[in-house]
Amino acid sequence: MGSDHARIIAEDLPGATLQVVCDAAGERARKVAEACGAGDVETDPFAVIWRTDVDAVLIASPDPTHAALCVAAIEAGKPALCEKPLAQSVEECLRVIEAETATGRRFLQFGFMRRFDQSYHEMKAALDDGTLGPALMMHNIHRNVETPAADFTADMAITNSAPHEFDVARFVLGAEYRTISAFAPKGAGGKVGPVFMVLETEAGQLVTIEVNNNATYGYDVRGELVGAKGAISLNTPSYSRLDVGLSSRTAYAPDWRPRYGEAYRRQDKAFLDFVRTGALSPVAADTWDGYVATMVAQAGVRALKTGQKVAVEMTPRPELYARGEAQ
Repeated sequence: MGSDHARIIAEDLPGATLQVVCDAAGERARKVAEACGAGDVETDPFAVIWRTDVDAVLIASPDPTHAALCVAAIEAGKPALCEKPLAQSVEECLRVIEAETATGRRFLQFGFMRRFDQSYHEMKAALDDGTLGPALMMHNIHRNVETPAADFTADMAITNSAPHEFDVARFVLGAEYRTISAFAPKGAGGKVGPVFMVLETEAGQLVTIEVNNNATYGYDVRGELVGAKGAISLNTPSYSRLDVGLSSRTAYAPDWRPRYGEAYRRQDKAFLDFVRTGALSPVAADTWDGYVATMVAQAGVRALKTGQKVAVEMTPRPELYARGEAQ
């Protein structure tokens, strides 16, 4: 995603300059910088954050580095857009929240790009304008071709894949979670099988989430919001259909980037506006949203391990993040 963000900044964001590309592998950074016309390359992310010729940073590094880099950006007074997750533990999330709230302003935006996807935008609008009536259930399916690494586990399906659903369902519904249950069916043939979750919101709605990281056939995200007066489903963009040999077929993408390319552009544009104005988009995810996703994921892992329904218990929301019940 780092190279994708670099391309978006260089090609799709008038007024933004891709100043530095940073990667632990210097040669990889140089290739991206040359392809995107960046001014410089670096291997030390903390040095980049403190450079006087850098006004803002985009963090697309490995998950365990996110919290420390976010704190560094806050300390440097630089706005940052960080890919999810905020952190891998609730304790780390709270340390970032403490650092940000101490400044009295928000510096961080998080990469839950589905909030900027047109299909979810229309789903939320149908609920907010009363077309669907009160929300009853939201069903979510998230399938990948195969696990990204040999050491990928069922727990990671909850902590690494499902946070997108945790966040976007909460955003669409405008409701907080109360409990989560998690189940793993048998018969995956030695691979990491699907994980199925059921969440209850404080408003009494049900949210179902299926994550299957070894679906084999393609990248596939589906969703349906059921209201008292009707239902609305996501439509996956498809640019063509092939009719040949007594059959008709459409192709699946190998990963998430074609499906959410426009959402990433909208997200990065919103971040540029945040950098310019200091006002975070009402659509964008902030540090509190990042904390909530990690909290729900940790509760989900406990639910999967114990076979029990687990309560989602959050600390009081700081006033800095009070901009609606689930924004």
